[in-house]
Amino acid sequence: MNFRFQNLLGAPYRGGNALVVNNTELISPVGNRVSVTDLIKSRNSTLPVQSSSNICRIAASHDGVFLLTVDENRRCLFINLRRRVVLHRISFKNSVNAVKFSPDGVYIAVATGKLIQIWRSPGFRKEYFPFELVRTFADFDDKVTALDWSPDSNYLLAGSKDLTARLFCMKNLKSTNKPFLFLGHRDTIVGVFFGVDKKANRVCKVYTITRDCYMFSWGFKGNEDESDEMEEDASEPPSPGTPDRDGEGNLEGDDSGNVKKRKDYEGKDGDLDEEGGYFQGGKWELLRKDNFVQASAKLTACDYHRELDMVVVGFSNGVFRLYQMPDFVCIHLLSISREKITTAVFNELGNWLIFGCAKLGQLLVWEWRSESYILKQQGHYFDVNSLAYSPDSQLLATGADDNKVKVWTVSSGFCFVTFSEHTNAVTALHFMANNHCLLSASLDGTVRAWDLFRYRNFRTFTTPSSRQFVSLAADQSGEVICAGTLDSFEIFVWSMKTAHLLDILSGHEGPVHGLMFSPTNAVLASSSWDKTVRLWDVFEGKGAVETFPHTHDVLTVAYRPDGRQLASSTLDGQIHFWDPIDGLLMYTIEGRRDIAGGRLMTDRRSAANSSSGKFFTTLCYSADGAYILAGGSSKYICMYDVADQVLLRRFQITHNLSLDGVLDFLNSKKMTEAGPLDLIDDDNSDMEDGVDKQTRGRLGFDLPGSMPNRGRPIVRTKCLRIAPTGRSFAAATTEGVLVYSIDDNFIFDPTDLDIYVTPEAVDAALDEDQPSRALLLSLRLNEDNLIKKCIFAVSPVDIAAVAPSIPHRYLQRIIEALADLLENCQHMEFILRWCQELCKAHGNSIQQNSRNLLPALKSLQKAITRIHQDLADTCSSNEYTLRYLCSSNSKK
Repeated sequence: MNFRFQNLLGAPYRGGNALVVNNTELISPVGNRVSVTDLIKSRNSTLPVQSSSNICRIAASHDGVFLLTVDENRRCLFINLRRRVVLHRISFKNSVNAVKFSPDGVYIAVATGKLIQIWRSPGFRKEYFPFELVRTFADFDDKVTALDWSPDSNYLLAGSKDLTARLFCMKNLKSTNKPFLFLGHRDTIVGVFFGVDKKANRVCKVYTITRDCYMFSWGFKGNEDESDEMEEDASEPPSPGTPDRDGEGNLEGDDSGNVKKRKDYEGKDGDLDEEGGYFQGGKWELLRKDNFVQASAKLTACDYHRELDMVVVGFSNGVFRLYQMPDFVCIHLLSISREKITTAVFNELGNWLIFGCAKLGQLLVWEWRSESYILKQQGHYFDVNSLAYSPDSQLLATGADDNKVKVWTVSSGFCFVTFSEHTNAVTALHFMANNHCLLSASLDGTVRAWDLFRYRNFRTFTTPSSRQFVSLAADQSGEVICAGTLDSFEIFVWSMKTAHLLDILSGHEGPVHGLMFSPTNAVLASSSWDKTVRLWDVFEGKGAVETFPHTHDVLTVAYRPDGRQLASSTLDGQIHFWDPIDGLLMYTIEGRRDIAGGRLMTDRRSAANSSSGKFFTTLCYSADGAYILAGGSSKYICMYDVADQVLLRRFQITHNLSLDGVLDFLNSKKMTEAGPLDLIDDDNSDMEDGVDKQTRGRLGFDLPGSMPNRGRPIVRTKCLRIAPTGRSFAAATTEGVLVYSIDDNFIFDPTDLDIYVTPEAVDAALDEDQPSRALLLSLRLNEDNLIKKCIFAVSPVDIAAVAPSIPHRYLQRIIEALADLLENCQHMEFILRWCQELCKAHGNSIQQNSRNLLPALKSLQKAITRIHQDLADTCSSNEYTLRYLCSSNSKK
């Protein structure tokens, strides 16, 4: 039962800004979670931390230790990235549009509404008030949209929706000096950046980029340089940028409204005084104004790399451009999608460009010098409907409403192939026993077979007239394929080899939403909304051989792995367990109260008083059949003990308040006659950006009671699958595919423990050169590290003698330890020899107790298969080197 959240698949990016820490770790928000991608090792992981709603802004400290996340509810989390824990929390009063750490890590600048707040960055210590507000700048007339720090953390540059950019001095935060103004913009400022003069090796440039595709370059000139220039040309027109101020920050203006500069300067160029800093004794002027030339498109994302002096910009039409400054030379122009680019950033070295498209769920890492992709991931556009684990548990296939089938590597969290031949929603998936063939059923009336070697659709199963398929099953031999329909209430049977239609099973009077073959024979079980579960003998062609009646619509059906029990879920929230051999009802679990929880935003009552029905739409047995997982129209996944019919654990799949059905209690102050206040949108920012708010797709076969809620996604679990190894399970939810796994390192579950079974006794046995006794003691303690230590203490010559002395009841534990060692250890031959001797010595016991040992054996098979594939790939890529070495050795 010790399942813990491990990763989130199917949604690499959902919006907000992405960033890169330590030059190779890509951090991106995914809903209310944070995803971390190692671009060198090609591994993706998700932090176990959840925000209260969708994350809109993130920022990381310069050393990559701390991460700051701000969600749509203005709640901020201060996270230790290395430990993956939340250190501090704070809430802001207004929406946050930008946040950034200072380069020295002392301050955090937060653009909250029209204000800029400077907070002292907290550390590792637990404090009552970890965040200290140092200064608030309230100089803007509209929302602050962009921030940037100078490299020495002495200046802060900010851009706003009021068409101005301002320069603030951080030298003396108690000073009342007014900021410098940069004027002349005609649209919202998207990005502001400090530039470096390479000749003078100091910051003396400012770049401001606006939404109407213009870039302003500003230069700073000291007192002496400006005096010489004024003597040469006294009639030069005034700069559109606001000039310098005196010590009190006052301005002088002429009758025409232009601001002119006073003659009395205090401080010289480069001098850092306490009041104004080294930008006090000079003036800013507009050097040039450049247009990015993107007709009918808006600039939506930008970033500047200070060392390379390069600018990358992304537009609302999916195009991005890369420019070399200060000459504004376009190096690259590429279209990556047709949707708005929502984030564009450089990595620390500047050799990689990171782009994100929120509407498509797309995340790209592009190396601009070689013009090649480092990473290219795209999630499902709509909700995931179905899941399927490969027999070795290494792959996970997902099908969704966006007509696509994706196959993911579970260990890395990456999608390596996408099949898009379906023309309607994918509703069911099934992996064949050979691990290299995947089946998918769709509402477009086809069942397709995919080759995972050549990545192609090698077979398509169709019907004489168009049908909509919502369920799929294949027998153990892989010779027969069955699919249930939504519209005609029939089950179609095809031959896998010839793709010919063999039979049509009729008898159901409602949509056939559940199909599954018995693991031990060729009996097919089907569930339908006509309140029945039917058993079919497909090969004999006798039709339905057994019918199990229910009092409510049957939503899904599942066989226990030994084939001696059948579980079905009904619309009234109950799970019925049947004996498929005798045709008798064994027992029933009342699960309505277990799955209940969460209210819709439009409900005028709390979740406890809600009249909307809760039910399970997906069931899945564990690998040994001891427990069953159930999920449905709720924020909970329930785990039941099958033998005792008791609830073992409830998993809450999300705490994201941006989804509907998460809140339990009703706040009457937020309810009005027109509906809840949260659904009344008084901000037209989305329409200003030219992007409509994205709503979820909704299929025609949604269950009763699943009413739409004005585009707000409703939390639910559409599919559950347990890995054949039994060490993890995946849930297709509204947020994506959640993967939970078991971590045995933290479990202490001893067997036959007494006062003489201690870690000291294990060490003493090893010192006395008794590896067999030490291994038995460690197995009785059931501590992972001790078991592995004792395994390595046995010499390769003695493995054949030690393996038969292991009692049968410890076989599962030692097989699990060997499987874990194969995954993470370099001594492959030593571990494989252990596996071989165990199979020789305990072959009969393993065969007799195969049901209980199945999860451990599947884990071992998965590890051996992965090693075999890695060795095969390494040998094939070094074939000629190996031939040369072999030939040279034979000659010697």
